[in-house]
Amino acid sequence: MKNPAPLYLVGLFSMGYVDFYIFLIPLYCLSLGMSASEVGMIVGARSVLAVFLSIHVGVLMDRFGTRRVTLFFVWIGICLAPIFPLVPWFWALLLLQIINGGALTFAWSGSQTLIAQVAEGDAGYIGRFSFFARIGSAVGPIIVGLIWDLGGAWPAYLIGACWGIVLTITLLRAPEAETAPRDGPSALLPVRFRVRDALPRFSDYVSSFALMAIPAVLATMAIMFLRTSTNGVQFSLYIVYLDGLGLTGTAIGILFAAVETASGLGSLFAGRAMRLGDPQKTMLSGTVLSILFICATPFLGGIFALLLIAQVGRGWLQGVVQPMMFSVQAKAVGRYRQGSVVGLRQTMNRLAQIVIPIVMGLIADWWGMTESFVVLGVFLLAMCVPILWLTRRASKTPAAV
Repeated sequence: MKNPAPLYLVGLFSMGYVDFYIFLIPLYCLSLGMSASEVGMIVGARSVLAVFLSIHVGVLMDRFGTRRVTLFFVWIGICLAPIFPLVPWFWALLLLQIINGGALTFAWSGSQTLIAQVAEGDAGYIGRFSFFARIGSAVGPIIVGLIWDLGGAWPAYLIGACWGIVLTITLLRAPEAETAPRDGPSALLPVRFRVRDALPRFSDYVSSFALMAIPAVLATMAIMFLRTSTNGVQFSLYIVYLDGLGLTGTAIGILFAAVETASGLGSLFAGRAMRLGDPQKTMLSGTVLSILFICATPFLGGIFALLLIAQVGRGWLQGVVQPMMFSVQAKAVGRYRQGSVVGLRQTMNRLAQIVIPIVMGLIADWWGMTESFVVLGVFLLAMCVPILWLTRRASKTPAAV
């Protein structure tokens, strides 16, 4: 890849675009006097469209061009940003959040698809893309928090629109990936979008889920489920447990920042890790250690230094593993199915993010807060056994062209 800089900036601004609004919507809801349950419903509403339409949007990227489709969703976010301060009612805001959250998620999916296509699955490029995405994830909430404190909803959402404009510029400077070649007299003409193309096709979903018949895709999806599970522990039981120990919000925030920082740095080493040994074994072993780091929390005695070391270790491992997973998937499905596999990945992630916190809450209510870490750890580690068999199969399967 001749000039990867525009793609790295796309990663920074597209991830920041998502986190900008994730951070902003609870502040806006609370300023309207909404209850905790209402805030929770509106925050969670951003994942609704992603669960059902991620595969469809991914197929559209493969069919019509990733950058072209991504820009469409970025522009939806720009147009909707000024509407938020005009909508103080729960149901209207819920609907707006569903549409806007879907658009932002699909824009981020497009960025992931574009780097996978242009870099041809190279873990080094994807790792650096992930590093810059982490910068956007860290900087976005800081900016929006400052703007919110200074001026409230209107300036904050207008800055969000400006952020989308900058993302548009970076996307226009980034290279477009090739779409699948076509046969017949229309092969040299650009693909035209028709109204019926906006409707999901059952066959597209079948062919996307069929990608999991590829051992490498199935293995990485399973590993990703475990990774999402550890994040679910962090955003639910982990916070409640540390609060019960008397840790301040600032201390907990530092632990969260440590994960993100270490993850960003770890992603820079993904390319080297990919070359050093078997990627499948590296991904699974890194995920096993991540499970141990988070589920060992009750045994660390509430000592902040030990909690910090565990978070840094887990963040580093996740930072190394994530680009490797993306790289393995990209190489397994070939250059013309990148949108489909990213859509499948987003669908599975969103389902896990909905289901896992509920299951964790039930486990905690049934066994108790401390014991739930052990129960979850044993369950997640037991799941690694069949995944080990999948990774061995995946290592023997050649990559797609």
